Amino acid sequence: MKKNRITIFDTTLRDGEQCPGASMNLREKLQVGRQLARMKVDVIEAGFPVISDGDFEAVHTIAREIKGPVIAGLARCVPKDIEVAAEAVKPAGKTRSRIHVFLATSKIHREFKLGKAQDEILRLAVNGVELAKSHVKDVEFSPEDGSRTEPDFLVEVCKAVVAAGATTVNIPDTVGWAVPEEFAALIGRLHDEVPEFRSGKAVISVHCHNDLGLAVANSLAAVRAGARQVECTINGIGERAGNAAMEEVVMSIKTRNDYFGDIECGINAKEIVRSSRLVSRMSGLLVQRSKAIVGENAFAHASGIHQDGVIKKRETYEIINPEDVGWGLSELPLTKHSGRAALSQRLRHLGFKLAEQDVEAVFTRFKVLGDKKKFVYDDDLTAIVGDQITLVPETWQLDYISVCSGNHTVPTATVKLKKRKNAKEFEHLQDAGTGDGPVDAALKAIDRLTKTSGKLIEYAIQAVSHGKDALGEVTIKVNFGDDELVPGKGASTDIIEASARAYLNAVNRFLNTTKPRDERAAQP
Repeated sequence: MKKNRITIFDTTLRDGEQCPGASMNLREKLQVGRQLARMKVDVIEAGFPVISDGDFEAVHTIAREIKGPVIAGLARCVPKDIEVAAEAVKPAGKTRSRIHVFLATSKIHREFKLGKAQDEILRLAVNGVELAKSHVKDVEFSPEDGSRTEPDFLVEVCKAVVAAGATTVNIPDTVGWAVPEEFAALIGRLHDEVPEFRSGKAVISVHCHNDLGLAVANSLAAVRAGARQVECTINGIGERAGNAAMEEVVMSIKTRNDYFGDIECGINAKEIVRSSRLVSRMSGLLVQRSKAIVGENAFAHASGIHQDGVIKKRETYEIINPEDVGWGLSELPLTKHSGRAALSQRLRHLGFKLAEQDVEAVFTRFKVLGDKKKFVYDDDLTAIVGDQITLVPETWQLDYISVCSGNHTVPTATVKLKKRKNAKEFEHLQDAGTGDGPVDAALKAIDRLTKTSGKLIEYAIQAVSHGKDALGEVTIKVNFGDDELVPGKGASTDIIEASARAYLNAVNRFLNTTKPRDERAAQP
């Protein structure tokens, strides 16, 4: 039987930016991009180049550094957007560059956001596609809020942009409005009424949001109805309730081949868990324990009846082999006696590509950790590397922390920081603070030393590996007074130190924020 291959279009790097307090710096994006390539994602939408200098640099660097997937840049149907996007994806070359242009088409968006009639929308859409086509061969068009656009007009838009040169037309369920049966009917109608969709000259894509918890269901219904590209994200991250979770879409197709028949995708499923953990650490968005496929409880069986069934025949209560998605694949742990060569080899095995100075910094942290615990596991290494990758230009570094706390003691923290004066020189500053607990005391001391004032909005800690000597990873979100949530991450066997490192990471991010080029841009 001839297989129909589904294109997996990953928007993790772009949609992750829309989560409050979840922005990634360039080094974090590069590591995620490399992992997406390792997982054999077909297309990576690396960002919205016109929106900021940081987004442009990220798309341009990923287009240059990441090999394999097509690299896409997002643009409105505005000449400046398209020209900037074309420049950003240029390093990917003619065969791996895509420009993704979008324009709102629904009645509510036409009337209240754009103030434009249908004929003007058609003209702008065609002009945008034609301009993008003059730069790259691969052009994608999205009618924003497609699921709420009048079906007759949506058919007209699809025909017009395909005639103008669009090779993919993506139908976004921008506000998570659709339900599976209705969405499938819409995709089926487009497939039937646009000749290029039937012939394969152009591809129908879908981009579903999860406001009603139906993003994956809508995406899979669309695939059955004729869609041949699914836009999704690792862990389902994205603005509001997020997007269709890639791992759920992929494993639904792979597991239920009796239902999806000749449909397949090329994702390397054994990289799913590794990808999920990396994205979680780089974005600061924790994965809920009950999350399908990648949550800690996804393959946990508490019921004695279930446990008995799995022991006798795994398929009685597990429809997916955990190892097929990457669970249980950790190698033998390293110890403090392991050398640089062993560490470097393990880092390469885990998919990290680090500069020599970063490997040296990781090795130093590895040796310190090795003195504190008997074994250093892959998850420990990933957390250490994550700490190194998440570093922004460090105005402040943690030099020393000491705390005094107890149920009959006022929690007190003494903190010593290094403030960078130039490339080689640091100024050493020390202060102490009291608080409701040792973490609060440490953060107040840091506030005084750095002359910032942050309000801790979210605080989460989780054990990276197992055992009493497990590395603790702290993820926080801080408001420094402008109502923007700034993420911070830090890891240590000492949770107070991990908290201080996470807070300093947020302070440094706040002090090195990239200013947007165009704050008015919207996304499909």
